[in-house]
Amino acid sequence: MCQLQQWPVADCHGSAVRPIGRRQFVKLAAMGGAAALLGSFLPRTAHAAGGTEALLLSCMDYRLVDDTERFMAGKGMREKYDHIVLAGASLGALTSKFPAWNAAFWEHLDVAISLHHIKRVMVLDHRDCGAYKVVLGEDFGKMPEQETRVHAETLMALRKAILQKHPQLQVESYLMALDGRVEQIVPRA
Repeated sequence: MCQLQQWPVADCHGSAVRPIGRRQFVKLAAMGGAAALLGSFLPRTAHAAGGTEALLLSCMDYRLVDDTERFMAGKGMREKYDHIVLAGASLGALTSKFPAWNAAFWEHLDVAISLHHIKRVMVLDHRDCGAYKVVLGEDFGKMPEQETRVHAETLMALRKAILQKHPQLQVESYLMALDGRVEQIVPRA
């Protein structure tokens, strides 16, 4: 049997009052859990105020999760986007090597349009991407100019495919370095 340690509870002036018993502690914990559960059903304030603006497609690489969140927050998109993660991001959405990934991207895009009425798609590839190595069989991380070219070609191919199916959308393409710096890839004029 375990033993419950009782700690004195201080009032607002810092003086100790009687300790909380086990039964009171369990009751308070249950009330806190119920409040947390109820809060999960309430609408988030950002969504209630402004809604979802975009669908972000990014890679699954664990090294860039925090940088991706910072990038989106820096674009004013905190809690204003849906997020789909595919290995290789744009490449994952296009490659014939993994057709289920293609289907997942297009189905998520359709749901984001119909459910959240998104107006744009943001595609965030990154340098030194393992999926590019797996799918294309080459380590572009050691050839920065070629790596940029291959990512730009893939990003522009996905952009074209999205606009063919959904011409009402805006499509933004980005390439993130492993240090979190991001460059925008734009179509040639």
